[in-house]
Amino acid sequence: MAEIGLFGITVDEKYGGSDMGYLSYIIAVEELARVDGSHAATVAAGNSLGIGPIFYYGNEDQKSEWLPRLCKGEILASFGLTEPDAGSDAGASKTSARLEKGQWVIDGSKIFITNSSSPISAICTVQAKTGERTDGRNEVSCILVPNGTPGFEARKMTGKMMWRASDTGELFFDGCRVPEENLLGKRGEGFHQMLETLDNGRLAIAAMGLGGAQGAFELALRYSREREQFGKAISTFQVNSFKLSDMATSIEAARALLYKACALKDAGLPFSKQAAMSKLYCSEVMGKVVDEAVQIFGGYGLMKEYDIERFYRDYKLLTIGEGTSEIQRLVISRHIGCFDL
Repeated sequence: MAEIGLFGITVDEKYGGSDMGYLSYIIAVEELARVDGSHAATVAAGNSLGIGPIFYYGNEDQKSEWLPRLCKGEILASFGLTEPDAGSDAGASKTSARLEKGQWVIDGSKIFITNSSSPISAICTVQAKTGERTDGRNEVSCILVPNGTPGFEARKMTGKMMWRASDTGELFFDGCRVPEENLLGKRGEGFHQMLETLDNGRLAIAAMGLGGAQGAFELALRYSREREQFGKAISTFQVNSFKLSDMATSIEAARALLYKACALKDAGLPFSKQAAMSKLYCSEVMGKVVDEAVQIFGGYGLMKEYDIERFYRDYKLLTIGEGTSEIQRLVISRHIGCFDL
């Protein structure tokens, strides 16, 4: 995938990227998700969560050191945010980092981190508490931690219902030491960096929902035209033709919403509300589409030899990862003025 430029799509050419804009990136993720969610997840996390923080917040030395190899696909980067007891409430993270003799000493753990434990996983952006603010809240910063650093262990997570070909890891930090200059951006900016990273990532998750819905729809349409009952193709039965019509309409609406959000981002305009709407709508559209698609396949849709079974499993993470559907509704309600931001 790296050979055809799918990593670093939005990165400047001087760092080895393609500099093609976010809409081009989202379309690439969408097309991958039409076939396989795991590969789409690898590219989506590789760009939005792995490359993104370094590209947007890193200094010149950090960019020059990591981005060229990331864009070539020689290595992968991850974003260490979620913890065993801190999911939707990211501010409850317990992982800490303290400065000691010019080094950050990191302790804690992370879970469900994509691209973090593969043989080519090389760097993780770790969100950690680095102190306390004047208002009594935690000071949060992001720190670059290379895989293989003493005190940092990444363990592969298996037994997943979905995205089985995507690398998922659990991270452990026990007195892990990295140089002070591994700080990403400025001290105390970690929470803001995380929110912006998730805004960008939501567009990629939305693209996975859109692409997955499109792929499931195409499988169902093809099958319905081939499968015959009562002497004719089941696509000609009104109950199925109406299902397929509703699928196609929902997919087009999802595509228009997501592409608008990407156009806003590419134009440098606010897009946070549209990102949350896109992530919410596209992921839930895929859920409805795959459910109806399996219904059209009937018993065959429950068999692993048919791709639609995998689409049915893969969709569920899209309503959970990078902010649950419930969190998206909370974000949207703030933007439309239900209560103060």
